[in-house]
Amino acid sequence: MRKDYKLEKRKYVIGGFIIVIAIIYICRLFTLQIADSQYKNSADNNAFLRKTVYPSRGLIYDRNDSLVVYNQPAYDVMMIPRDVHDFDTIDFCNTLQISRQTFDERVSKMKSARNYSSYTPQTLISHLSAQDYGRLQEKLYRFPGFFIQKRIIRQYKYNAAANVLGNIREVSQADIDKDPYYKAGDYCGDLGIERKYDEYLRGIKGEEILIRDALGRIRGRYDGGSRDIAPISGKDLRLSLDIRLQEYAESLMVNKIGAVVAIEPKTGEILCMVSAPTYDPRLLIGRQRGKNYTMLVNDPQKPLFDRALQGAYPPGSTFKPTQGLILLQEGIVDLHTQYPCYRGFICGNLRVGCHGHGSPIALKPALQTSCNAYFCWGLKAMLDNNRRKYGSSANAFEVWKKHLVSLGYGYKLGIDLPHESRGFIPNEKFYNKIYGQDHWSALTIISVAIGQGEILATPLQIANLSATIANRGWFITPHVVKQIQDTVIDEEYRRKRIPDIRTEYFEDVAEGMRMAVTGGTCRLANLPDIEVCGKTGTAQNPHGKDHSAFIGFAPYNDPKIAVCVYVENAGFGATYGVPIGSLIIEKYLKGSISPQRKGIEERMLNSNTIIYSGVKKH
Repeated sequence: MRKDYKLEKRKYVIGGFIIVIAIIYICRLFTLQIADSQYKNSADNNAFLRKTVYPSRGLIYDRNDSLVVYNQPAYDVMMIPRDVHDFDTIDFCNTLQISRQTFDERVSKMKSARNYSSYTPQTLISHLSAQDYGRLQEKLYRFPGFFIQKRIIRQYKYNAAANVLGNIREVSQADIDKDPYYKAGDYCGDLGIERKYDEYLRGIKGEEILIRDALGRIRGRYDGGSRDIAPISGKDLRLSLDIRLQEYAESLMVNKIGAVVAIEPKTGEILCMVSAPTYDPRLLIGRQRGKNYTMLVNDPQKPLFDRALQGAYPPGSTFKPTQGLILLQEGIVDLHTQYPCYRGFICGNLRVGCHGHGSPIALKPALQTSCNAYFCWGLKAMLDNNRRKYGSSANAFEVWKKHLVSLGYGYKLGIDLPHESRGFIPNEKFYNKIYGQDHWSALTIISVAIGQGEILATPLQIANLSATIANRGWFITPHVVKQIQDTVIDEEYRRKRIPDIRTEYFEDVAEGMRMAVTGGTCRLANLPDIEVCGKTGTAQNPHGKDHSAFIGFAPYNDPKIAVCVYVENAGFGATYGVPIGSLIIEKYLKGSISPQRKGIEERMLNSNTIIYSGVKKH
């Protein structure tokens, strides 16, 4: 019996299979030829060499248009692994003056990198010297798969401002993951201005497309160079720094540990910022960067630690103007309020020592003589004797702290540099945790009245207080970049910030600081033709000799500079803080040091306080 297989229907099934297979092939061809660029890239890599053209990095000038940081050409040896054929390795190493072991280690490190590709140019050796570049250029045809990549490295005209300027380094994988602009072998800003303003300084990379023959040799530019992309140079920066003042301040801080910060009060522009000990910024460029960086990291004096921004110190008696402002604002004292001082603050069994001067004493003479007792009595009056106003010592303390924060303490000011510290101002919870709730009072924490105890501030914050008093009650966030080419600087660095303390109280405190210079603890800052205001600070230090500090501004009626000097383990504020601060003020306002003060200058230039720090001197 014959079966009917319905041949008419079978042809449709077979046709359907053929159509499906055809669609699969078309989709696969589309994927390989259009959607997936792997094979296209492979073909392109055989025919073309895409060479990155690095832009010139933006130049950096000081406030007087002196060139501070500039560029110079450097050369890297690049390697395309798949294009490398048999070559004389010994000749290659001799040409570059490296050992075979070094060559093998660098190739091995390159291949182990996460972003390694045999088609992608890899950096074998960076920062060739001019001599090595010349020798290699003559022999380059002998080494297939290698080429020379021109780069830009930074140069520093002055051995100054290393921590402010920063430097550049090769990008890490973390940098690449964070910013798609970077590729392996690129350079980015590291520390200081170079890091903070890297996006402006780096520019935009270009590209050259070169034609290669079947042997991989370069035969010219693709399409006559019409497809090349020109790089765009980075933007130039103009700093607020006076590089000559920076150099001078650094010379005064040689063989000392500490910081100097000088600010133009009306603008918030930083005139100089010194962290001592410092280092030559030229150590962190070129092929020796890695070795020199390790040396600086291991230096017991920690030159990479920016003490001006990151150092948190007890402000000592430089804190007393702040305390005076708060007491006036809260109505705890007026200009006629007097407190006793019998060589110190004495309350029950508690004693805070002081030096001899008249007693009882009011606010302005207390600033003039740096009386500890006055400010201790003032804090006690606010925290313990005003329960009706504040409810408790803890509530009064929180009001006290709020004023400090408005004056720039306890939090980052927001300077345009990385790694700023916030310092430390304790709060109610801090003391409740230590002593228990309602188990502490002014007497428990009396040392904070004179800038000791738990109070910590950075030299930048202390300098900013001086600028705020100079302005009689306002400041602009301190910053080091004055102008960016074709760019408006951030509003933050142009806006006035006003503390919650009335203007007239700043005038009273400024007068007290003027009295400290004319007949008090800052007499060494009394310049014959410049009205200087100042306040000394001697900060107790449990780890050795006291720290020497000074804040000041000048001229009294039209301030052009406000300064903070902090010298670790240098003793009384008048011993080092005042002379260094007054010399910086005089240098900036007059351009030179008067003959009658040359002796003070010489003593500061040649003195050594590191010997008191316990840190080994070089």
